[in-house]
Amino acid sequence: MGRLLRVMPLFCGLSIAVQAGVGFAAGAEAPQSAVATGNNALALDLYARLRGEKGNLFFSPYSISSALAMTCAGARGDTAAQMAKALHFDLEPEKLHAAFGRLTSELNEVGKKLDFELRVANALWVQQGYRLLADFLDLTKSAYGALPHDVDFAKATEAARQTINRWVEEQTKDKIQNLIPPGTLSAAARLVLTNAIYFKGRWASEFFKDFTLDLPFTLASGEKVSVPMMNQTAAFGYRKGDGFQVLEMPYKGRALSMAVFLPAKADGLPEFEKSLTTESLGRWLTGLQEQQVIVTIPKFRVTSAFLLGETLRAMGMADAFALPPADFSGMTGRKDLFIGAVIHKAFVDVNETGTEAAAATAVIMEGGAPPREETKPVFRADHPFLFLIRDNRSGAILFMGRVTNPKE
Repeated sequence: MGRLLRVMPLFCGLSIAVQAGVGFAAGAEAPQSAVATGNNALALDLYARLRGEKGNLFFSPYSISSALAMTCAGARGDTAAQMAKALHFDLEPEKLHAAFGRLTSELNEVGKKLDFELRVANALWVQQGYRLLADFLDLTKSAYGALPHDVDFAKATEAARQTINRWVEEQTKDKIQNLIPPGTLSAAARLVLTNAIYFKGRWASEFFKDFTLDLPFTLASGEKVSVPMMNQTAAFGYRKGDGFQVLEMPYKGRALSMAVFLPAKADGLPEFEKSLTTESLGRWLTGLQEQQVIVTIPKFRVTSAFLLGETLRAMGMADAFALPPADFSGMTGRKDLFIGAVIHKAFVDVNETGTEAAAATAVIMEGGAPPREETKPVFRADHPFLFLIRDNRSGAILFMGRVTNPKE
C-alpha cells in the first residue's frame, strides 16, 4: 500500500470486532462482508437522523460510504479514529480499502455480465499545483479507481464546479444534475472527492401496464390521494412480522433486489422506523420465504438532496470539519485540510418495468481557516412505506428510502 501506510499509527479502519447483522450474505468473502456490514450500519445511522425530514426520502449509503472512505484514507490521528467509528469502518486500513475496491469491482462486473446496468465510479478533483502525496494517490487509484483531475478552484471556481457536475451527470446518465450547487465551492477548495453510482434494472417479474390503476393511497394524516398503483400476483420473498410486512422483489439476474417494508397502519411508519437496527433488519431479510403474493405498489419517483456536514459531526466525526484539529496529513503530509462540505443527491424511478436509481456524493476539502387471499398473502402498499435496494451477494444496501406520498 506504500510506505506511508505502513508507518502511520492511526488510519481509517480500526482493529475491532465486526458487528453482526445484515451484510453477511452467502457468497461474499469476509472483508467484503465486513465492508457491507459497516455500510449497512451507516445506512441505518443516517436514516435515523434523516427521517426527521418531511416527505419522501432517498439516498445511497454506498455512495456516501465510498466517498468518505477515500477521504478517510488521508486522515490521521484522532480525525481518522473518529471517522472510522462514525462510518463503521471496522477493518484494518489495508484490508478496508482493498475490500472496498474488491466490492466495487464486483458490483461493476455484475453490472456488465447480468441483465441490468450497475456502475460505481470515483474521482479526485485537485487544485492546479496543489501537491498530494504519491501514496495517497496510489491508494485511491488502486482501491477506488479514482484518477486525479486538475481544476482551478482558486481562479476559476465556477468552471471547476461545472466540470465536476458534468462528470457526475455523465456517470449517472443525467439523473444527478447540479450536485454541487452554485456558491458551494469557494476559492479555498483544494480537493473534491466524488463518488457516483447508477443502477437500472428490470423486474424479474414485471408488472403489466394494463393492470396499473389509479387507486387511493392513504397518507399518514388519513388523507387519501389518487396515484397509479401497479398490480400483480407472483412468487416473491415475503414475511409477515409483528405490525408490518416485508416483500422482496428481485431484478433480472437476481443479483440485486428491492425490499419493501410496509407497516400495518397508514400512520405506522414513524414507529417502524424506530425499530430499525442492523440486527432487526438482518433478521427480517433472512426470514423471507418465497410464496405467491398479491402485490399492489405505487409507481413513484423521488429526488433527494442533503448537506451532510452537521449530520456527520453529530455522528462523532467533528474533528474532520475544522482546522485545527482536522488531520488529513495522509493526503498532503501537512495538517492543512479540513472537510468543508459533504453533499449528497439521489434519484429513483420505480415503474412497471423496473427501477432506475442514481446517486452522487462530493466531499469538499478546503485549506486554511474553516468557514391478501387464503393461500396468498396480500401486500398492498397503499400507505407510507420504507424500501431499499441491496446487493444480494454481499448484502450491501446500495440505496435506501421511504415513500410517504407518491405524488410529491
